[in-house]
Amino acid sequence: MSSIALNTSALGEALAARTADGRPISEVFLVACGGSLVDLYPARFFLATEARRLRTDLYTANEFVHAAPKALGDQSVVIVCSHGGITPEAVEAARISRVRGSLTVTLTHNDSAEIAAFADHNVLYEWGDESSVQNNPMAITLALCLEILQHAEGYPAYQDFRAAIQQIDAVVATARHKVGERTTAFAQTYRDAELFYVLSSGASYGHAYGFAICSLMEMQWLHASAIHSGEFFHGPFEVTDRKTNFIVLINEGRTRPLDERVISFLERYAERYEIIDARELGIGVLPKSVVDYFNPVLFYSVLCDYREALAKVRNHPLETRRYMGKVDY
Repeated sequence: MSSIALNTSALGEALAARTADGRPISEVFLVACGGSLVDLYPARFFLATEARRLRTDLYTANEFVHAAPKALGDQSVVIVCSHGGITPEAVEAARISRVRGSLTVTLTHNDSAEIAAFADHNVLYEWGDESSVQNNPMAITLALCLEILQHAEGYPAYQDFRAAIQQIDAVVATARHKVGERTTAFAQTYRDAELFYVLSSGASYGHAYGFAICSLMEMQWLHASAIHSGEFFHGPFEVTDRKTNFIVLINEGRTRPLDERVISFLERYAERYEIIDARELGIGVLPKSVVDYFNPVLFYSVLCDYREALAKVRNHPLETRRYMGKVDY
């Protein structure tokens, strides 16, 4: 049995037990920091889009700690993700959730993580180039939230979603092969760039944000900002000129027209833009009913190759830091 199946099976049993006790789940809170928060965004978009009654929200951990929602209680599921499992605000968020009686699920890559002490269920996920995409935190959280929605109110596309989870590794492998030469060309073109705007929509807006703050700002010390494709024409497009750098992640699914509108504008008024199109990269083999939610899984893996190529030509290793883990903050 796959790790996803084991994780969702255990969660399903816990949800059923709470319902039997008269405590049916009414809300799901997704909590993390930085890159881990980005991993939770697709699940938040999925629940917010598909749930009819189930409430959901996404919190950066320190805000959750200092301004926890009043609804947090024994009818809540809280999913807290921390890669190392020792981030203080994430650990405290899990502790508060457990104290308030929520069904608390933690995700970490560290088998001795401090955060696991405050979990009803701790999920140890895979990481690295050799790991299965479906056993990484983004896909695992989607799978967990699929089970929560199915249990709470049913989900017509449940089987399609499960099929997509099984297909996503092959889709990602094909996409990474396709962009091999493109990543090298991108790195050469933008090796001296100092500012990027990263755009997307739907479930992938979270990854536009993540690529900006983690891959470019944290790992490359470059200025960057994420812009929702739907908001581009409500102010941000005024900075467009022939010298400004854009990266646009084009989704397959219902929000694709938002991304395509951005491209149509850039084709007229910009010159320096990189298009990464999930449809062109092959995500269309997934069931149409759920493909929206898997775009960011594809984009994450592909953009890892983009950032690696950029780091190489800039002679700036992705692991280099000047503040994180080095000074008090």
